[in-house]
Amino acid sequence: MDPVKQALCDYIDAHAACFEAVSDEIWNFAELSLKEFKSAALYCEKLRELGFTVTENLCGIQTAFCGSYGSGRPVIGILGEYDALSGLSQKAGETNPDPLTEGGSGHGCGHNLLGAGSLAAAAAVKQYLQETGKPGTVVFYGCPGEEGGAGKAYLAREGLWKQLDAALCWHPGSVNQTTTGTNNSCIQVLYHFSGIPAHAAGDPYNGRSALDAVELMNVGVQFLREHTTPDCRIHYAITDAGGISPNVVQAKASVLYMVRANKVADSVKLQKRVDDIAKGAALMTGTTFERVFIDGTAELVPNFTIEKALYQNLSEIGVPAYDPEDYELAAALKETYNGDELKGFKAAGVDQEYMKIVTELTEKGTKPVNDFLPPLFSSTVFVPGSTDVGDVSWLTPTSQISTACWPAAVPGHSWQIVACGKSGLAHKGMIYAAKVLAATAVDLLNDEKLLEEAKAEFQQRTEGGYVCPIEPDAVPIAI
Repeated sequence: MDPVKQALCDYIDAHAACFEAVSDEIWNFAELSLKEFKSAALYCEKLRELGFTVTENLCGIQTAFCGSYGSGRPVIGILGEYDALSGLSQKAGETNPDPLTEGGSGHGCGHNLLGAGSLAAAAAVKQYLQETGKPGTVVFYGCPGEEGGAGKAYLAREGLWKQLDAALCWHPGSVNQTTTGTNNSCIQVLYHFSGIPAHAAGDPYNGRSALDAVELMNVGVQFLREHTTPDCRIHYAITDAGGISPNVVQAKASVLYMVRANKVADSVKLQKRVDDIAKGAALMTGTTFERVFIDGTAELVPNFTIEKALYQNLSEIGVPAYDPEDYELAAALKETYNGDELKGFKAAGVDQEYMKIVTELTEKGTKPVNDFLPPLFSSTVFVPGSTDVGDVSWLTPTSQISTACWPAAVPGHSWQIVACGKSGLAHKGMIYAAKVLAATAVDLLNDEKLLEEAKAEFQQRTEGGYVCPIEPDAVPIAI
């Protein structure tokens, strides 16, 4: 291995216990989106201990922050997340559902690992800049509310990501690979309908039902579906049905809508049509409504240039050597769910030759851990789902990787992922990701041609311009 990259890896290995402890503590906090106060405080404390200059309340968001080190360009951002999911409390290491707190939260998407791994990468790059005295800046970004709140998109609205020459991120998963392709954009809006209460038998003619308005809105949207393009999706949840008394005309009712499309500009247009249906429902029922914008995200813009650099480092550093205990935990958890072991390779699903290679590597789906690195696969293929990393990718060249931190084909947002959160398997995947991000960041700092190529590709892919899904007067809201 190149001596510079070996030194980065050695630094991360030497301090692995520190970063694993941070991950475990964030796992303990299990704070929901935009409420990650303890998590943000811990990261700011660690960044200061490591010698970073810390900025809190980034762009006015309480749990957003950054830690920077160095001077001059290039400026490389490394993104961290730390929010948990509701209803996924689970004891670490247990192979059956067993919540720590009934109905509590848990890190069912591995963001405890994500943030700590990114911190480790940023710390290693900081050490490199400090020892060499070379120009360049590394910035660790604490990005709140990925699961609900779209923190990075709100930061994108303020133009924050434009100051970067490139951004790197990773996500814990069941596979080791570069993340490629694009995905859905989405927008969430909450509609609070207000009517007039009345006795449902005695004088219903004097009442105006907010629940009727919600139901009519939902019917209107059902008819809208026929007239949307195939890539569009519209989801909803009735958050307040007005109470439990059928003999009362419900004066309050609320519904939360999420609209998705491949392109963020199309999501914005579709959202306006849903708004019009809400207006119609209010007119039909004699009610009024308050429209509350929640969040929105843009689709990902891939960058094959950086994906190639990330893959080279994934390959050179090498997949971790897993212990028997890692395989035992994975095998036991695998018994608790059924799934296609290859589903983690979503972006490659359209390429039969690539999937043939992956199938052979997984020994036809028998491995409890995807303990291998498949060939590089870069594509503009569409992958369902949404992430606010997409908004970063519209403002600076951005790429991501995933590493195996839980068993093959484990369901996303599940108690099984929470159970793995403090395991050796999870820690190994996190440290692997940290090394790859650090090595790639140094590549971007030192290789002027690489960065120029990444920027040229970025300019070509984003020539249509960024449509920010966050409305001008919106503020982040924790649901």
